[in-house]
Amino acid sequence: MTYKVKLDVFEGPLDLLLYLIKKEEADIFDIPIAKITEQYLQYLEYMKLLDLNIAGEFIVMAATLMHIKSRLLLPPEEQPPEEIEEEDPRAELVHRLIEYKKFKEAAGELSELERRRSMVFPRSVDETQYIDQTEGPYFEASIFDLINAFSTILKSVSKEAFLEVVKDEYTVEEKVHEIFHLLVEQPVVNFRDLFKKSRNRLELIATFLALLELIRVKEVVVRQRRVFGEIEVVRNTDKISPKLREAAQNGTE
Repeated sequence: MTYKVKLDVFEGPLDLLLYLIKKEEADIFDIPIAKITEQYLQYLEYMKLLDLNIAGEFIVMAATLMHIKSRLLLPPEEQPPEEIEEEDPRAELVHRLIEYKKFKEAAGELSELERRRSMVFPRSVDETQYIDQTEGPYFEASIFDLINAFSTILKSVSKEAFLEVVKDEYTVEEKVHEIFHLLVEQPVVNFRDLFKKSRNRLELIATFLALLELIRVKEVVVRQRRVFGEIEVVRNTDKISPKLREAAQNGTE
């Protein structure tokens, strides 16, 4: 599969670390490095499996985590003399995470102020938000939420299906139209339902990449009602491109 997805909204390694720490309900001042490092590397493996473009800083962070882990595993007598009296090897990373978290929270507050301002001076109907807030409350799922949900689906596939050699009959473009047709008939679909008819790993991956492409071009929105909750895929009726609209009409004729 040579198709690559480039997401403009792809979050960085600090976002992934904060996501994993929150998912594990861990103390940011006492990060379980061994566990978090293992999960971080698993996410990188899923990104490689999906042929996503992994930015260099993800690899640098992986090396940083492994270095911290190795330093924590060394008994004091085996550590270099200059490092024995040093502070916790995690300290610098914790500082970076806290500072980054503050910036993210500040950006979120500014975004909320902008949303409230837009309600005081409402925009035209064509520029409305693509999630119907009357159904809410919802918030948009992150790329890591999607990878986490997809990894669960992959783990449910039998080993025989993973080892099965099949002809590559699935393309991302075909899956894009398939998902789009489904959302024309049913504007809100559970994330897991997109993969129910998939017969092997290649079809699962093609479907997931198709969903990422639809998110990238803002044809759909993925949302959750609560943190780490069920993910819903919602058709963005204000953003349907003429090309996909025409394809959908031709496909239903």
